[in-house]
Amino acid sequence: MVRGARGSRVVSLVLVGAALSLGVATVGCRTTKDDIDRWANTQQGPRKLVAVLTHDKYPLELRVDAAVTLVAMKPRGGRRVGIQGSDDQPGLIDALAGMPPAERAQIVARIVPILEQEMLRPPPPPPQVGQAPATDTSFPYKDAAFALLTHDAGALVTDDELRKRLRAALVGWSMADFATRMDDASQMFGLEQVLRELKADGVRKLPDLIQPNAKRVDRMAELIAELGDEETRLRASQKLVDIAKAVDSEEWLKQKSPAVEGANKASKLNPTPAQFKAQLDQYQEEELLKVFSSMKKVGKKPVVDYLLGYAQDKKNAPKRRASALAALEANLDRGNAAHAEALLKIASSNEEDDSVRDVALRRVGELPRKVVVEKLYSLFNHGNWKVRWVAAELVLKMSDSSQLDEFMRNIGRAEGMAISEPLRYGALIGDMKGATKPQQLVDRYVGTGNAVQVRLSALGYYYNRGNKADLPRVTRYANDKQRVPECKADAQECEWKCTVTKASKQEEKEITNVGEFVEYCVIPAMERRTAESKK
Repeated sequence: MVRGARGSRVVSLVLVGAALSLGVATVGCRTTKDDIDRWANTQQGPRKLVAVLTHDKYPLELRVDAAVTLVAMKPRGGRRVGIQGSDDQPGLIDALAGMPPAERAQIVARIVPILEQEMLRPPPPPPQVGQAPATDTSFPYKDAAFALLTHDAGALVTDDELRKRLRAALVGWSMADFATRMDDASQMFGLEQVLRELKADGVRKLPDLIQPNAKRVDRMAELIAELGDEETRLRASQKLVDIAKAVDSEEWLKQKSPAVEGANKASKLNPTPAQFKAQLDQYQEEELLKVFSSMKKVGKKPVVDYLLGYAQDKKNAPKRRASALAALEANLDRGNAAHAEALLKIASSNEEDDSVRDVALRRVGELPRKVVVEKLYSLFNHGNWKVRWVAAELVLKMSDSSQLDEFMRNIGRAEGMAISEPLRYGALIGDMKGATKPQQLVDRYVGTGNAVQVRLSALGYYYNRGNKADLPRVTRYANDKQRVPECKADAQECEWKCTVTKASKQEEKEITNVGEFVEYCVIPAMERRTAESKK
């Protein structure tokens, strides 16, 4: 980066004492273009070039030559001293900053076209196999252009037309070889820094670069998502859909087969046809999931429509469908009932893969309560208790204490409840916001007049939040014989057991009724919490 106040102080000293310290006055009009070119490669060259640039006795064109030569100078010690200077010597930018505005404007007006010309030269072609890459000579001119544009909040380039030309040239340079220039570490100012300065203008043409097999699509997507305007993001969204369709095709597999075969030969592998097909499928899946990751960043209607459609198509592998749903995070249209319907259809299907259903329900949780709550309640009677568990969690997370009664009415008809459910529901009830605090409500649901599912969920609140002072509220139910729900015969991981400690030994207790739930699960948790709080 160019230097600030310290650099300006050095500039002032140079301007006052340049002629005396260097004897430049003895050279006077004898200084020529040949001298300028030669100084680019001498130890004191930067100092002499700055002296020519900043002294009004030299012809304007010679001063411009000195400025451009400073730009093109090779780095010294990894630093572009011609542009940014050194510890004891200003470079181009600080030298310009120290000049009278009128003189500076004349020089800048002549520098800008040269910077434009050099930045817009075609980038060198990719190297052939075994060859070193050609040098991209445009980098110092880009760095100088960016420094001119941004130094001291743009004070060096006051002409609006020149600023526009510099910005346009920087955009063109950034788009010309995006992937290579993004990764080049030799720059004073990275391509990403340039685009962030240019904001929406900088990324407006990036969607044009989003093509199948293009490099750094992920970075393009990130920059467009962060900096792009609506129209740019829409175009990028459609481009990403085009890439996803291309990758998820038989044609893509045919194109990539030779490369996979070559990799196998290089590694001395000889897979069977089935193994080779599995390799290709894995390769395709990895590439497709990369595209989904970029889609998640950009979002917008084309991406959302594609991902929803992909997730609903059961011909696609579960991992790919789940990844498509994951990429929809924060991208759904909260006011679109069709989105909610599609997700809930996936979640409620009896034949659905659990991994896909779980992500679908997570996306449902991002939608407005009024749009999805009735559908979620309908899942409380789902044949898979885990589906109800996730659905009930979502309802509680999107509800406040005024809606607790509604939840309890619906959970009261749930069949095949597992012990994990009321314990988790009790924790979420304790987290509820609202005018009435949860602890003021739960007692109405603990009593014998309620369905056992309701009572257990209310007791789950005390399991998670209760302490010694609350013990009288639950100990009265320690002998309650009302049966707990029974898990369905084919339900996996559905059980009613609690671990209790007796004589320093732990043992599992089978829970058959409310009293045992209170005695072996709730009361020990409350007592343990009280003891820990005392510590």
